Amino acid sequence: MPRGIAKGSILGEEKPKKNVERKPTFLSFFKGGGLEMIGGFVGFANLPNQVHRKSVKKGFEFTMMAVGESGLGKSTLINSLFLTNLYEEREVPEAAIKAKQTVSIEASTVEIEERGVKLRLTVVDTPGFGDAIDNKNAFDPIIEYIDKQFERYLHDESGLNRRHIVDNRVHCCFYFINPCGHGLRPIDIEFMKTLQTRVNLVPLIAKADMLTPKEIKKFKKRVLEELGKNQIHIYQLPDVEDDEDEDFKQQTQQLKSMIPFAVVGSTQLIEVKGKKVRGRLYPWGVVEVENPDHNDFTGLRTMLISHMQDLQEVTHDLHYEKYRASRLGDEPEAPMMAPMGSRPPPDAEKDRILHEKEMELQKMQKMIEQMQMQLTMQQKASASADKNSKSHKV
Repeated sequence: MPRGIAKGSILGEEKPKKNVERKPTFLSFFKGGGLEMIGGFVGFANLPNQVHRKSVKKGFEFTMMAVGESGLGKSTLINSLFLTNLYEEREVPEAAIKAKQTVSIEASTVEIEERGVKLRLTVVDTPGFGDAIDNKNAFDPIIEYIDKQFERYLHDESGLNRRHIVDNRVHCCFYFINPCGHGLRPIDIEFMKTLQTRVNLVPLIAKADMLTPKEIKKFKKRVLEELGKNQIHIYQLPDVEDDEDEDFKQQTQQLKSMIPFAVVGSTQLIEVKGKKVRGRLYPWGVVEVENPDHNDFTGLRTMLISHMQDLQEVTHDLHYEKYRASRLGDEPEAPMMAPMGSRPPPDAEKDRILHEKEMELQKMQKMIEQMQMQLTMQQKASASADKNSKSHKV
């Protein structure tokens, strides 16, 4: 047989080749074949849907604080934002009582449901702030409340049952600026300096319908200059990623240009051109709350809703972690941030935490010993039962 001719083939004719489909091997997967070569669908693209269903079922929690002197429309703005009536039976004290009144903390919780999504909203009001003649200790109750929520969360996080931790930490603080001045007052500067390391500060120009558009623009510029001059860090909207859509980029840019927000609040419905809107009626016309040409209310609401998750993450990753590190002794806390006489010495606190941990360990050891005793008793009982059964068989 001539060389080069296959066995069983006719001389001068080539044997037809069969088209065999090669399946990817385990090795080819790592050589670059990947899922495209296999041609299947794993299904992990549905993971966000699982997180979405779990989050909707669990619901969301958000806590915000409103700080400012009386008469700036704090309660009205909160009711306008969430279409609720949190302060239905509030009584306004007289001027003589306000002069001697101290700052109090009032927390109101309401559950809001919209299209199947539940939100547990807690609004913390601070009546009496800035109303007294001497406001030297006006910050102490607010700082104490914020630190108390951090301490409660730290205690729950360090405990045995960590599945159902209620998050009452303050995620956002609306600070209302009086529009009648020429910028920030000394109490505004000192308060924001003190609170900037504890909470996300969002400055608001209250009752913006008292100012003309030119005055609002000038007032905003003055406030931003004073914030920068005094090195006060307010909440900054996060930068937009490159892969985000253009509408979201434009929206974020507009929101950044609105800071500080000049807002007007109202729960009263007024008919304007055959349409009912929420606004304030004046002899010269109507100020519509949800009209972007009249004030920044819609911008504030958009910022709060679209960046609610970011506010919670900044609270947990920045403010809470800083408090946690200072409590555990990793870094000393700044002296200006701690009100005098409001917390025990750090050594005493460490001893108390260690004592609580030891008590928890002792309880766990007792539970383990009881379980071991029950197991040994069950084993003895089963062994005796086996012996009795064998004796009966014999």
